[in-house]
Amino acid sequence: MTTRTDILNLANSIREAGGRAMLVGGCVRDELMGIAPKDWDVEVYGIEPAKLPGMLEAFAATVGGEGVPVNAVGEVFAVYKLGRDLDVSLPRRERKSGPGHRGFAVEGDPEMTFEEACSRRDFTVNAILKDPLTDEIVDPFDGRGDIDRKTLRHVSDTTFPEDSLRVLRAAQFAARLEFGIAPETAELCRSIDVTDLPRERVWGEVEKILLKAERPSAGLRWLYELGVVRQLFPELEALVGVPQEPDWHPEGDVDVHTLMVVDEARMLIDDLPYERQVAVMLGALCHDLGKPATTEKIDGRIRSLGHDEAGIGPTFSLLDTLGIFTLNGYDVRQQVVELVRFHLKPGEFYKSEQKGNKVGDGAFRRLARKVEPDLLYRVAKADSLGRYPDGDRSKMIFGSEAQEWFIERARELAVEKKAPEPILMGRHLIEMGLKPGPEFKRILDAVYEMQLDGVVSIVDDALVEARKLIHEGIDSYENLDKSPNLKRNI
Repeated sequence: MTTRTDILNLANSIREAGGRAMLVGGCVRDELMGIAPKDWDVEVYGIEPAKLPGMLEAFAATVGGEGVPVNAVGEVFAVYKLGRDLDVSLPRRERKSGPGHRGFAVEGDPEMTFEEACSRRDFTVNAILKDPLTDEIVDPFDGRGDIDRKTLRHVSDTTFPEDSLRVLRAAQFAARLEFGIAPETAELCRSIDVTDLPRERVWGEVEKILLKAERPSAGLRWLYELGVVRQLFPELEALVGVPQEPDWHPEGDVDVHTLMVVDEARMLIDDLPYERQVAVMLGALCHDLGKPATTEKIDGRIRSLGHDEAGIGPTFSLLDTLGIFTLNGYDVRQQVVELVRFHLKPGEFYKSEQKGNKVGDGAFRRLARKVEPDLLYRVAKADSLGRYPDGDRSKMIFGSEAQEWFIERARELAVEKKAPEPILMGRHLIEMGLKPGPEFKRILDAVYEMQLDGVVSIVDDALVEARKLIHEGIDSYENLDKSPNLKRNI
């Protein structure tokens, strides 16, 4: 991890070589806002490009006593990454040379003026330089004034539209910094075509909105306002104007509800590993995508029957746009789909219990085979809480009793993370003289179904039931004429 002392040492070495190191971008902005920087960006002036790699190698060897790797991101224009949190570059010019987000010709120029170097940046709050040795601030576009005004304002009418990613960056910065966007900047953003963006860059900005903003709804609302949703996410655009039953949804239409749910979900994920944070947030974002296709008036009341299943198709489509599949070996894509499919299940289980129809343990165990109950609890809880009139959380009228009951039952059964592992294994059947084949699998599946229902809980009992199935020639537990104590509940 790069320390301030490291930055000072680097700046000193560059000064001794006749150059000047300037902090730039987010680290300067964050410091001016009283936020400790997590990453450092340094621009080097007055040093020949050929000399910079050797200087950085020498500096990197001293960091942390063991050194850090120096990776060239683009040696043609001298951009280097030192470890995970320090980027060092020459000031550079960018000229549009082709279509798309990556269609730029870039040229490093150590003799460039501060103002010219800053003019290529996106927003004034990111176009501020600071000398770490003297604390001198260079602010050619009044970025400090915009920080005080809590406003994002573009630097250049000419260069800003050349990179369509900046439209999404406007939304994510507005959400993370809790800034507004200047009217002229918002108008410029609405004129920019963002369909050229690769999905990994789209997801990179959406991810920051969902995971790094305290109120992701602010960023999502800007994605609507700036035309990004219209261009990239028709599944979210379709939510606008879809009504909901006022008794259950005093907040209004489905798009309004969805933004509230996402905010509620954001408050429930900090204890989760990254990939599961993503699953919960995307599950919250997608949970009602089926309502546009299913909403109608029935007996004078607005209903969206079957919207959970109807939401699966649009969820796949939105995940395709974001390029969401597997993260860190975890199938986020499938988990999000199942969160959408089953997001009503905790409430349904609870209502059944309240009516005197006990939900058996097997129902929880089977549900855990399809979706993580702990993640489902969080999405369902956010769904329940995300409905308050006028956007005022203090007016919240719905609680989470159903979801709390659900997760408590899941924890009691030790299935909040996953379903139980099968007791009966293939080796047990082989030891009984059975050869692998269709019958082999049917018996394993049948005994596992018995395990989920609580009929078997130890290996000895599982072996007894397996022998019965072999002897009686029953194809599967599914086809048994079950007694009441074996009845499935899901």
